[in-house]
Amino acid sequence: MEHVDPRAFVALAFVIGSLVGSFLNVVIHRLPRGESIVHPGSRCPACGHAIRPWHNVPVIGWLLLRGRCRDCGVRISARYPLVELATALLFAAVADRFGASPLGWMWMAFVAALFAAAAIDFDHRIIPDEISVGGLVAGLTVAPALQAWEGAPAGAAWLHAVLGAALGGGLLWIVGFAHARLCAVGGRRFEHWPGDGEDFPAPRSLDYWTWFPGMGFGDVKLLAMIGAFLGPVGVVETLVAASAVGLLFGIGWAIARRSFASPFGFGPMLAAGALVALLVPFGPLAP
Repeated sequence: MEHVDPRAFVALAFVIGSLVGSFLNVVIHRLPRGESIVHPGSRCPACGHAIRPWHNVPVIGWLLLRGRCRDCGVRISARYPLVELATALLFAAVADRFGASPLGWMWMAFVAALFAAAAIDFDHRIIPDEISVGGLVAGLTVAPALQAWEGAPAGAAWLHAVLGAALGGGLLWIVGFAHARLCAVGGRRFEHWPGDGEDFPAPRSLDYWTWFPGMGFGDVKLLAMIGAFLGPVGVVETLVAASAVGLLFGIGWAIARRSFASPFGFGPMLAAGALVALLVPFGPLAP
């Protein structure tokens, strides 16, 4: 697709992004519930009736239904078309930046994984391993292979991914581990850590090394995945952008909840930071 007109490719990416966004709605709803993302097909969560193919067209289907189920009349959240539209816009932005190349398609898949992880973490405050660990494996294998295909030295591309993953996962692990140890020394307890009537984790248990108050280990794995794709410089850019986004969101969240003690997942902030690092990078994305 090297000779595809850039504007036509951006338009194609927009359409594909809207379709992927429709699938992401299924992933976001079903994956944290342990349900199959393939079977059954799309259906109304309220009445269980299958959604007709023409009503499943991204964005347009929701508009045709006027935001309500055709069978039971229950309101369909506007979040569904917004996810489809946002994914379409992100795919178009990636296509505009990277063009019709194998790396361009890889970055679209990366964006889709980030979007799913962010939405699930926002809803449930968990990040499924299928996304973070699966993405980490892809970042350590597919990303270097495609970068080598594009002309980067294979060894340098793989080292770039390994160092990025180690830095991303390592930085957050150090922060979480140090915070947990300080909290344990001070006797500070959280709603979920260590739990009612439970002792603080001991060094002989896995929880001592991976269970942290205020931050899930899923964030560590997600930033490791991000680092595998974006490299060490991308990890730093991601953290800086994520911190800024998190600060602004946290203030708005506290005002909306009328409490500065209302927790929220950090995964969406990491995803937003990674998107900034991908689309507005200050350093190279490849070796």
